[in-house]
Amino acid sequence: MKAPRLWLAALLLGTAGVSIVAAADSHGEVRPAASDWVRLRLEGSLPAFDGAIEWLNSAPLSASSLRGKVVVVEFWTYTCINWRRTLPYVRAWSAKYKDQGLVVIGVHTPEFEFEKQLDNVREATREMSIDYPIAIDSNYAIWRAFGNEYWPALYFIDVQGRIRHHHFGEGDYAQSERVIQELLAEAGAGGASSDLVSVDSVGFEASADWPSLKSPETYVGYERTQNFASPGGPRLSERRVYTAPARLRLNHWALEGEWTMQKGAIALNAAPGRIVYQFHARDLHLIMGPRVRGSAVRFRVSIDGRPPGMAHGIDIDEQGNGTVSEQRMYQLIRQQEPIADRRFEIEFLDGDVEAFDFSFG
Repeated sequence: MKAPRLWLAALLLGTAGVSIVAAADSHGEVRPAASDWVRLRLEGSLPAFDGAIEWLNSAPLSASSLRGKVVVVEFWTYTCINWRRTLPYVRAWSAKYKDQGLVVIGVHTPEFEFEKQLDNVREATREMSIDYPIAIDSNYAIWRAFGNEYWPALYFIDVQGRIRHHHFGEGDYAQSERVIQELLAEAGAGGASSDLVSVDSVGFEASADWPSLKSPETYVGYERTQNFASPGGPRLSERRVYTAPARLRLNHWALEGEWTMQKGAIALNAAPGRIVYQFHARDLHLIMGPRVRGSAVRFRVSIDGRPPGMAHGIDIDEQGNGTVSEQRMYQLIRQQEPIADRRFEIEFLDGDVEAFDFSFG
């Protein structure tokens, strides 16, 4: 089984080995006390980066060349919404602490086959304004060396090359930054502010609306999909004309039109074709792309049978119109309160499109 993404706000695993003395501020946020607020343990040594097939933004780095630096290693893959919501903090830490000796290394370990294409990763790195070193880990060599299982995952390494802390999933950003500050203080780095970074996240990077989030990530390829509701069920790796029921239960989905359900994706063979999903969340994203690189596929989105209007995501207009031209995650819905169960539909007006995964926020 492939390693799962984490769609919950945080995992208890992320706090292993850290003890924090805390005090609540006037907003109810728990903040560490000023003295002796973190006690870190040893969790192993920084593995080698020999498995990287390419480096972006840097010459190749090694564990030995990083001695004397505090290092944060971040595992990511560019279509992961959980990582996208973590990125603004990692980007801000890199900018704030690099002059004090911090090195952030992003390890791009792909989930989907198209994420192995170096041009796709380069473009994503550019669009997301990532300027710290990126190790391309398309063969999972670095992933295995760390024994990692999650996107996103953060590992914190001291100047002696020892892993002192880790965090899996989203959240606990203040604690993670305090760990960076503690490791820099151990190293004798001066001049760093004890304040925490402040980020103004928008678009994909905006924090999820956790209280309203009742829909989980849903893969649509037959290997890992759940709650498929088209009558007759899926026909694996075969062309078939599907229909969608008039009503769907929450977090169930269906197809209309001629599709092929593949192991990791669904492919539309001839237009028109639709995907329908009953969801409950502020945001709805869909990972998809044209089957032929460089082509474009027009689509139209509706909610409860109507154009989305002000609930449209950044990749469509108020009438629900959009175009698939790249293999990436598309934000299709960002609605305002009240959040309720909604019927989402996307109709493709051209064929030769693939869809891989729904995620929500």
